[in-house]
Amino acid sequence: MSEELHNLDLSLFDIKAPATPSSTHKPRILLLYGSTRERSFSRLLVEEAARLLEHFGAETRIFDPSGLPLPDDAPVEHPKVQALRDLVQWSEGQVWCSPERHGAMSAVFKAQIDWIPLTLGAVRPTQGKTLAVMQVCGGSQSFNVVNQLRVLGRWMRMFTIPNQSSVPKAYLEFDEADRMKASAYYDRIVDVMEELVKFTVLLRDRKDFLVDRYSERRESAEQLSARVNQRAI
Repeated sequence: MSEELHNLDLSLFDIKAPATPSSTHKPRILLLYGSTRERSFSRLLVEEAARLLEHFGAETRIFDPSGLPLPDDAPVEHPKVQALRDLVQWSEGQVWCSPERHGAMSAVFKAQIDWIPLTLGAVRPTQGKTLAVMQVCGGSQSFNVVNQLRVLGRWMRMFTIPNQSSVPKAYLEFDEADRMKASAYYDRIVDVMEELVKFTVLLRDRKDFLVDRYSERRESAEQLSARVNQRAI
């Protein structure tokens, strides 16, 4: 036995997946977009994604970022902040879509993520939930934003699915009725949403098991031991 293993508290290990009943309700997917323009292509893409998700059997909610204050520029009791946080807790999976501005995600989109804390009391509102990332471009295709969104997803402890979408010259991809035209880009959106539903169904009843960490179990055990010792004094 190595010294590192010898120093582990092996009593904290239990890697047997619990027998968990499968959820019967529709997968709950929250969709966020990153522009408040009247004709926002990130919003149009999210609306197209929501139609597909519902076709695949999911229940969807789209958050409107208009009126959301800048992070720390209003109390957390602000109604738009509370609406966003309530939807995040309701969701089992999410879709993030931002336009690319100056080679990065928009401030509108980042503000939404910055209002979502890693913890709300004893609840981690995003941990263990699935995530699909997309971006729209005004010019040629880029992957700057989806790469940044993946970093954010990891930081928020989410399971980001392998597939993703980047739509170049988005203004050419939607018709007068604001529906996405048939194209390889549309087919990719179908692929991404189908994959998100599959991953959500597979993981939503196992997320607590999958994100359970030895370091956190050890910290909890030490805190419990300290409380017991304190009462014994």
